[in-house]
Amino acid sequence: MKWMRGFVKTFFFLFLALDIAVFGTIFYLDMTVSQNYKIKKGELLSFDTTIPITAVYEGVKMSQSVNPHNIGEYFDVELKAFGVIPFSTVNVEVVDEMYVAVLGTPFGMKLYTEGVLVIDLTGVETEIGNQNPAEKAGVRKGDYIVSVEGKNIYTNEELSAAVENSAGNPLKMQISRGGKTMTVQITPVKSKETGGYKIGLWVRDSSAGIGTLTCYSPATGVVCGLGHGVCDEDTGELLELNSGELVTAEIVSVEKGAVGSPGQLKGRFTYHDIGAIDINSESGVYSLLKGKLSLSNLTEVALKQEVKDGEAQILCTVEGGEPALYACRVKKRNSAYYSSTQNLVITVTDRELLAKTGGIVQGMSGSPILQNGKLIGAVTHVMVDDPTNGYGIFAENMLETAKSVFGEQLKEAS
Repeated sequence: MKWMRGFVKTFFFLFLALDIAVFGTIFYLDMTVSQNYKIKKGELLSFDTTIPITAVYEGVKMSQSVNPHNIGEYFDVELKAFGVIPFSTVNVEVVDEMYVAVLGTPFGMKLYTEGVLVIDLTGVETEIGNQNPAEKAGVRKGDYIVSVEGKNIYTNEELSAAVENSAGNPLKMQISRGGKTMTVQITPVKSKETGGYKIGLWVRDSSAGIGTLTCYSPATGVVCGLGHGVCDEDTGELLELNSGELVTAEIVSVEKGAVGSPGQLKGRFTYHDIGAIDINSESGVYSLLKGKLSLSNLTEVALKQEVKDGEAQILCTVEGGEPALYACRVKKRNSAYYSSTQNLVITVTDRELLAKTGGIVQGMSGSPILQNGKLIGAVTHVMVDDPTNGYGIFAENMLETAKSVFGEQLKEAS
């Protein structure tokens, strides 16, 4: 009986170890496999994982002979680890090859918010002490003041005038917070210092800056840039766009990056119109091209599963208005398929670029990343503790947003 107990105990621990290994495998694959893929007609669905994955469609191992779908069609594929352990079902879209004009040129942008953005709340010194009417009414940093007494507010000056003209009477203000609107009532107080009426807010109505254009998509007529959204520097929130414009720009100087200081490209607007900003999203800024750009030969866009860890090139402009190619290395992040923007880690290896900029600097956001002759992504952020490294977004993700801009324009035209 003693040997039987030993056998059962050994069997139990072996079963437990196997169980842990299976669950560990599934957890790893869930983190490194996307839920949505695009493939070209006649091509196989591939995976960049250390564990072999078999794609099964309608009970049969997926191959060219069982991929009868046409461009634009969707179908579900079951995934099995080692060909036997089912762990996920993913959605697959059959697409045509995507081609864009790769840019890498600087641009200037100016964005006007939906109403005015509250960037800070501060007390007002009055004859009866320090007061903050806006805070008392429930206004928060990051809110947008859209209207006062039913009149739309577009500028800081319009809000200041409405408050000053109130003569201390309560004002009904409509504010926007997280996509929802609400009405608050604020009673301005008289400032002991200036004698004017105040409500205790600092606000901003616009933002401007320099970035890099990634590409132009002939299929949609959309220009893509920046690779990340334009956020307010004080609140860190994505700016809710009322209107905006893109214009050409040129780089006039470089503030070199260092540990703890990201550096930046300094430029000036040259004011040749590119187009209105149609979308300010987490994946960048997008505009239907209305002006003229110097367009190069078309370049194929790599699908996210085609991107490989290893050598690549950044196309960016650090002098004047002409882009140049610089060497780098890219690596997919473990959470690459679960982030809309930070999909890649980029390491600058080019000695010339390191000498000029110290690595990745502000203003390089949107710079195209190329690998094996294809556009794989764009620079988004620098790592402040090491400016030779930064993050990048998949080009496929940017093109998906460009399609949404095109779709909205079709709706408006119909």
